[in-house]
Amino acid sequence: MISRDGDTYCTTKDKSLLIAVDGSENAKRAVLYVAEFLRGLPGYCITLLNIISEPPPDYFTGREERQAWVEDQGVKAEKMVAEYRGILIRSGFAEDAINAVAALQDLPSVAECILSHIKELKCSTVVVGRRGITRKEEFLFGSTSSKILREAKDCSIWVIQ
Repeated sequence: MISRDGDTYCTTKDKSLLIAVDGSENAKRAVLYVAEFLRGLPGYCITLLNIISEPPPDYFTGREERQAWVEDQGVKAEKMVAEYRGILIRSGFAEDAINAVAALQDLPSVAECILSHIKELKCSTVVVGRRGITRKEEFLFGSTSSKILREAKDCSIWVIQ
């Protein structure tokens, strides 16, 4: 619970938010939701996390092709995160309150990468967009947001549709 005392906000936890983002409309809605909901409240630190899912090793013909792919994905991630940073800054957050992390997936799933970053950054709140898959697809393949909801510890999870 947050109580207001002048401009000071008191919480039992740190005000660290992680927003998992990709190029989807649902991720953009998650950023817009945080921007509208918090409107630059002081004391919050936001990390925009983009997980780059690398194709299997046999997808590339050589090291150079893989490196070019990784660099291209990094450029795309930087452009996307710059757009999301702009949204948050225009809503009132200070530039130095917003961090960006682009991580090459090094664990078996995107959800596990996000969970690893949640633990590492000690986030109090995690915001994810729901991809919009059907219940049947979710049952067969799983869902990143569902796995985060089940397995994240010691933090609040906001799932934005």
